[in-house]
Amino acid sequence: MAQDRLPKAALNRENLRQTFALARYVRPYRARFLSGLTTLFISATLGLAFPLLAGTLIDSALNPGLATVPLLGTLSLNQVALLLAASVTMQALASFNSALSFNRVGQSALADLRRDCYGRLISLPMAFFAQRRVGELTSRISTDVAQIEGALIDALPQICRQTVFLLGGITMIALTSGRLTAVMLGTLPLLIAAAVFFGRRLRGFARETQDQLAATNTIVEETLQAIASVKAFANESFELGRYERANARVLAAALSAARWRAVFVAFFIVALFGGIVIVLWFGAGLLQSGGISPGQLTRFVLYTTFVAGAMGQAAELFSQLQKTVGATQRVRELLREPTEIAVGAPDTTAGPPPARLRGEVAFAAVSFRYPSRPDVAVLHDITLTARAGERIALVGPSGAGKSTLTALLLRFYAPDSGRLLLDGRDARDYPLHWLRGQMAIVPQDVLLFGGTIAENIVYGRPGADDAAIREAARLANADEFISSFPDGYATLVGDRGIQLSGGQRQRIAIARAILKDPAILILDEATSSLDSESERLVQVALERLMAGRTTFIVAHRLATIRTADRIAVLEAGRVVELGNHTELSAKPDGLYRRLSSLQFGQGEFSTADDSLTATTIIKA
Repeated sequence: MAQDRLPKAALNRENLRQTFALARYVRPYRARFLSGLTTLFISATLGLAFPLLAGTLIDSALNPGLATVPLLGTLSLNQVALLLAASVTMQALASFNSALSFNRVGQSALADLRRDCYGRLISLPMAFFAQRRVGELTSRISTDVAQIEGALIDALPQICRQTVFLLGGITMIALTSGRLTAVMLGTLPLLIAAAVFFGRRLRGFARETQDQLAATNTIVEETLQAIASVKAFANESFELGRYERANARVLAAALSAARWRAVFVAFFIVALFGGIVIVLWFGAGLLQSGGISPGQLTRFVLYTTFVAGAMGQAAELFSQLQKTVGATQRVRELLREPTEIAVGAPDTTAGPPPARLRGEVAFAAVSFRYPSRPDVAVLHDITLTARAGERIALVGPSGAGKSTLTALLLRFYAPDSGRLLLDGRDARDYPLHWLRGQMAIVPQDVLLFGGTIAENIVYGRPGADDAAIREAARLANADEFISSFPDGYATLVGDRGIQLSGGQRQRIAIARAILKDPAILILDEATSSLDSESERLVQVALERLMAGRTTFIVAHRLATIRTADRIAVLEAGRVVELGNHTELSAKPDGLYRRLSSLQFGQGEFSTADDSLTATTIIKA
């Protein structure tokens, strides 16, 4: 039903040109496509032969030896019947080949199109995703491509078939009886006008019904996403009432559409069969006067139904074609979006990258504004260096620019001014995929994929064997709890890892980072939401992970970064203080001392904190 809500596009030359541009996906399968198209026309032509042979069969029964078939001459009753059976059989075989060919070509071409859309989507820069909703993007691959699929597999063959039926049918009824043709054409304008009038009304009601249904689906989605809040506030009855009101609007719209559909069906039956009655009445008069044979009258009525059917489908096919053009435009917009590599391609003259980064990082006078908020400066002339293996903590109020620095480090964005240097070379000199392969991140809110534990760990280094996965889990203090599950490493973690606790998810994320073996590590506030026992296990795992790696730590809990080599204090996008914990705590009016005092007052530090070491980095 999502396709019913697809916007339509005008069928002008430019839009059609863009639509036919996607024909390149059919090109690899053009031989089968031409085969399907050829057998489609054969099938349609044989379909047109059916009324001719049926009428000849009746004439042959009434006037033996007088019934003739064009190009074949006079045939007996049995010969006409045999020819009719052969025609139907050949039409069935041609239709089978046509349908199979169009489906194979369509499904293969659309599989290629979906692959290219998804490949382009995941290669787009972060600025693209910051300005678009996930639902809109997934719709490009699901709803829009499904609309193109329907056009390629169903609409295109139907357009070809109905065109043959319409043109061939009109030609044959004109050749059969000019006077009956004039009578028949006189009844068509009323049917066409009724189809257009009721079609618009019904499409309007269908859109309204789908919009109201979408509103009910939104309520369901919101309720299920916030089910804990719904139950905590005992608002099940409130949500049910909200859904019932929306559901009542869906019912009202659907019933209105049903009434109009019933009126249309009744009117169409009266108009269609009334027109046939008029044609039969006039044809019976011609039959009585000898102006037409019974076979010719039968032939004429059958061809009339062919023409009426083709005209009846014209409006629906035209509407589907408009939707397809609109869907094609949105898909082509996605395929034309520049990828990350195109936006910031590496400097090929800088030479190949080394086997591994040493881990030296330098932000040199870096300033930055997000593309979605160009009027707001997030970073101002940031200069910060990290030696290989050094632990740098980033602290400061929310919105100070901490996570933005790590986003620049991962090259999610490029600085507006200044440079990011890695091992003394500009970050843009390194191939993007290789560069990110040298880094790993352990975020605060770990998002696991909905597969098994082993699949989530091996995501750090696809292709790693079971022994490497288990060793990474052991170093992350995760092997013990994983082995306690009945399915072990094959345990399904559920949607977003919901089957596991926060500490378990953190340790799996650490195992994933250990398996990747990065030169540069980015840690979010990895222990901020854990109980004491989970925090202790995560801290030990993080210590193993940070050993020998350049580590950036974004921290709000200052107790976790007291032993960092250096602490960069950010405020309003600037580094206002830099030093270790002892040096910064000694500044009487410093921001770090003020933040420390606030957290000491809340009991954030204790004697146990003296044993803690720097462990996290990245969060905006």
